[in-house]
Amino acid sequence: MAEPAGPVLVVIPTYNERDNLGPLMRRLHAVVPTAEVLVVDDASPDGTGELADELAAADPRIRVLHRAGKAGLGTAYLAGFAVALQGEYQVVVEMDADGSHAPEDLPALLAALDEADLVLGSRYVDGGQVQNWPLYREWFSRGANLYARLALGVPIRDITAGYRAFRRQVLAELDLDEVASQGYCFQIDVAWRATRAGFRVREVPITFTERQRGSSKMSAGVVAEALWRVTCWGLTHRIHRRDAVTEGQASS
Repeated sequence: MAEPAGPVLVVIPTYNERDNLGPLMRRLHAVVPTAEVLVVDDASPDGTGELADELAAADPRIRVLHRAGKAGLGTAYLAGFAVALQGEYQVVVEMDADGSHAPEDLPALLAALDEADLVLGSRYVDGGQVQNWPLYREWFSRGANLYARLALGVPIRDITAGYRAFRRQVLAELDLDEVASQGYCFQIDVAWRATRAGFRVREVPITFTERQRGSSKMSAGVVAEALWRVTCWGLTHRIHRRDAVTEGQASS
């Protein structure tokens, strides 16, 4: 693959991912050697932050941002985005630390930025796959994405996807200070904002593989937040759209 246009920063939030971080770094730099990495660690008790420091000391492509405690996926990514915008990075990538996002799929995401502003690594478009999930979990994920798609009126099939690549312009122009969502609701929030702002959003197929080491950070609270926020956003959006149509009819 051709090298991406402009510097790339891969933001990887971590909390108790010591067993996964080293192998992930090796795989990532095997396929995109020029990519720089920012590990955002939330004071992991298992020593992930210390390992990240060791990796950074041995490789100038790796940096570490230490946070005082576990503050959530959304704020971790926002902190990473702020670092990216302070630098000269032209592409910013979100990637999970648990190995579920295959670095080998990253070249396809970067290549798709030739015709898009935000590229989502999608499990639910043709060619996308989910491996090692129980059937109930995959159908729950598909149902959540269908609900979000219908409630928000967007054509994105995997709007909860956490593997994505942004052009710098998207992060620079979106009002990220207003994003308060956590968990996979954060992913819905940002993708919806990008769509409403007129940015080109494209999905490319990936293979998502359930983690082999460590434990998932998914919780009932994360799911409840997503359902609540998506419902509120959808209702507000429909009310605003109805009011706009009514005003247009009244003025004609």
